[in-house]
Amino acid sequence: MEQQDFWNDSENAAKVLQESKRLKEKIDKIEDLKKTYDDLLVLIDLCEEEKDVSLLGDIEEELNQLKEDIDKLNIETLLTEEFDKNNAILAIHAGAGGTEAQDWAEMLLRMFTRWAESKNYSVTILDILKDTEAGIKSATLLIGGENAYGYLKSEKGVHRLVRISPFDAAGKRHTSFASVDVMPELDDSIEIDIDPDDLRIDTYRSGGAGGQHVNKTESAVRITHIPTGIIVQCQNERSQHSNKEMAMKMLYAKLLELKEREQKERIEDLKGEYREIAWGSQIRSYVFHPYSMVKDHRTGEETGNVQAVMDGELDNFINAYLKWKKQT
Repeated sequence: MEQQDFWNDSENAAKVLQESKRLKEKIDKIEDLKKTYDDLLVLIDLCEEEKDVSLLGDIEEELNQLKEDIDKLNIETLLTEEFDKNNAILAIHAGAGGTEAQDWAEMLLRMFTRWAESKNYSVTILDILKDTEAGIKSATLLIGGENAYGYLKSEKGVHRLVRISPFDAAGKRHTSFASVDVMPELDDSIEIDIDPDDLRIDTYRSGGAGGQHVNKTESAVRITHIPTGIIVQCQNERSQHSNKEMAMKMLYAKLLELKEREQKERIEDLKGEYREIAWGSQIRSYVFHPYSMVKDHRTGEETGNVQAVMDGELDNFINAYLKWKKQT
């Protein structure tokens, strides 16, 4: 009877089917790699038998592609934590420094958007606070796709920029900071007890797209969890209900992170304030001047092609982080 009830629950059935599909796709990847390997062996044997050097170019090209595909699969095997396969909620906050820091925050927004698009992930801006002069003060994105959180958790921390400021008429070099926070999007199966009396819910007019609707209704939602001081907000959806639902998902994710960090059994037992990422402990530096380099201070991974990184080529840094994390 219990088994029948389980399958009659459409939500449970959908989750099982989704997991089954995910596992099948992994099996298909492995089988495709094996087929490519077998075909490559046949091609090598043919090249030796026929002494046809014209095949060497094709062999080298397919071998390099096979190595690249195997490396990608090996990286996926490092994504073993509970929420790695989930969508990611990524928040960017400009540091002190006014226009310069806000411009840097907007550059990071573009970088992460480009990376997500290269993976065919969806990108939804949940909340954004633009500056009237230039750049953004903050932005929150929902990046949807398998393993989005598993990859993007490597980006959590303070990102440092060194460049000649385009906003400085004297052409002086400036250092700017922006923090990146990354959380998994959680489904309804994750249970965290939240006392409604611990929440302060404010509504305000959305500052994003939406035409006349934006000006007439207070659809944007800001939720403050009073015991911890955590603040989340969403203004992407047209309805206040939808924005509140997404903001609550973000709050659940932050509280879950706090719970795991403190290694407590119950979220109600947690005391003290929850603080965002501290400034001054950058995880990565992006240097545009006096030389070109992007360096991750945790793994030592670096590249001189700064523009490629700003265009979304983050895989080398993400992969290096996942390998480093596995060893620590």
